[in-house]
Amino acid sequence: QVQLVESGGGLVQAGGSLMLSCAASSSIFGFVTMGWYRQAPGKQRELVATVRISTGTRRYADSVMGRFTISRDGAKNTMFLQMNTLKPEDTAVYYCNALPSSSSNPYWGQGTQVTVSS
Repeated sequence: QVQLVESGGGLVQAGGSLMLSCAASSSIFGFVTMGWYRQAPGKQRELVATVRISTGTRRYADSVMGRFTISRDGAKNTMFLQMNTLKPEDTAVYYCNALPSSSSNPYWGQGTQVTVSS
C-alpha cells in the first residue's frame, strides 16, 4: 500500500508564502499524475494543481494560476507545491493525490492545514 505524507502547512499572513511537500513511500514514476487538492470548511474538495510525472506537464486551477507552482523530484519521490501571494480564500486542508499507472483508484494523503490570516 502506497503512503503519501504531506507536510509544510501552517499559519501565514496574507501575501506570504508556504511550500507544501508530499512524500511518497514508493517511486513516483509508478504514478501517471500527482496533484494537490484542497477543501475549505463547508465546501467541496477542489483541484488545485496536477503534474504528469513522465512529462512534467502542469495544470492549475484558475484561482491559483500565477501564484502557485507544482513540481516533482523523482530522486526524492516527493511532490511540492510552492504557494506565493497567499490569500485568506486559500485557507483549506490541502491533500496530496497520486494516480497509479496500474489502477484507476488514486491514493490520498492525510491532509495538511493551511490558514491564511487577513
